[in-house]
Amino acid sequence: MQYLDNIRPSQSEWIIQLRREAEEHHVPIMDEHGIGLLQQLIRIHQPAKILEIGTAIGYSALRMLEAKPDTQITTVERNPEMVERAIYNITSLNKQNHIDVILGGDALEAADRITEKGPFDFIFIDAAKGQYRHFFDTYQQSLTDDGCIVTDNVLFRGMVANPSDASKRLQKLAEKIDQYNQWLLQHPEYHTTILPVGDGVALSVKKTK
Repeated sequence: MQYLDNIRPSQSEWIIQLRREAEEHHVPIMDEHGIGLLQQLIRIHQPAKILEIGTAIGYSALRMLEAKPDTQITTVERNPEMVERAIYNITSLNKQNHIDVILGGDALEAADRITEKGPFDFIFIDAAKGQYRHFFDTYQQSLTDDGCIVTDNVLFRGMVANPSDASKRLQKLAEKIDQYNQWLLQHPEYHTTILPVGDGVALSVKKTK
């Protein structure tokens, strides 16, 4: 990974600033290897509409838009402070016409407002890990037939494979993620591949009928 970090092209100042903001305020965001994969998937898939579950400060939404500047992104976040920061960051870069931020008590409560903006060609799940299956079940109904669902953090810093290394609270969360991974891999309607990129990324596409 150090080699890849060393040869990575220089980044725009806004990316550096947002990563600095996330670090200073302890906001978890996708690392550069995960973002690189996410962007490449978007370049390949060319989605017209993207749904993101978990906005945080708007970093990943802006990076997805960077990969396809004419796409429309709907992103939902339950934390009002994060929504405020995200809207500020998105507006500062004049991207508000392409990224719609929705404040929801959680993404499931906002389902009606979200699904009416679909269908979506690409769904990115990066919110409450214990709710991953509920997010998938709820929003896969708004996925186009040739769409893709990407779930981040499915290896959870190695704790999914080695739960004994975690605290009791995190062990329970790791177990839920493990159950989600196994459910995904056995899903009768989706092909799923889990890649050890970043904190683990699951790629799910519909099976051909």
